Amino acid sequence: MKHRNAIKELYEVIFSRRDIRSQFSGQTIPEQLLAKILKAAHSAPSVGFMQPWNFLLIRNQEIKGKVFQAFQEGFEKEAGKFEAERQKQYRKLKLEGILDAPINICVTCDRSRTGPVVLGRTLNQDMDLYSTVCAVQNLWLAARAEGIGVGWVSIFEYDKLHELLQLPAEVEPIAYLCVGFVEDFPQKPELETLKWSAKQDLKNLVFSNSWGESIDSEWPALAKALMKKFEDL
Repeated sequence: MKHRNAIKELYEVIFSRRDIRSQFSGQTIPEQLLAKILKAAHSAPSVGFMQPWNFLLIRNQEIKGKVFQAFQEGFEKEAGKFEAERQKQYRKLKLEGILDAPINICVTCDRSRTGPVVLGRTLNQDMDLYSTVCAVQNLWLAARAEGIGVGWVSIFEYDKLHELLQLPAEVEPIAYLCVGFVEDFPQKPELETLKWSAKQDLKNLVFSNSWGESIDSEWPALAKALMKKFEDL
């Protein structure tokens, strides 16, 4: 029974994770709790056991202000890529919580860690980047389990972020996260609620043997199950 409860709680965390931008309460995160979340991130899988990540914790208001300015510049550039009504809608969106969140965390990838030849990365040099994203996902889910919201801010020119945070040349910023307790977690992703985009039908995203081939004939039970609500499985 305990095992079944753990599985249920895991799925609940996965399905209730949200990209948080505006619901931060300002409550301080205890450092013991922050340690737990970082340890979860550090337990992610990595290519060749490279563990290429670092976690840059930012509370300094001056630094946060400079990062926010970099975001605003990126926001204006991205806004200009949308047409008419879509751009109006874009400009109404809250797309970051840099100044609102008590902690910002920049998760980086040290591409030189363990040397130039890494088991599993020799034919795909980007595996260290993917490994770091796994650490980000671990951090995000652990935070959600603890009632802490996380928002990933990606609207930067990353060269500017690299400069602002004084990162070494071999270190790449992967995720700039706004982290803090929240008043409430939205029931649905905000961009879905605001009708920026719709949830895709999973069945249409799963193929059989080759690209674009329907699963209906070879995986009929799976095709039927994918059409159900998760609670009914």
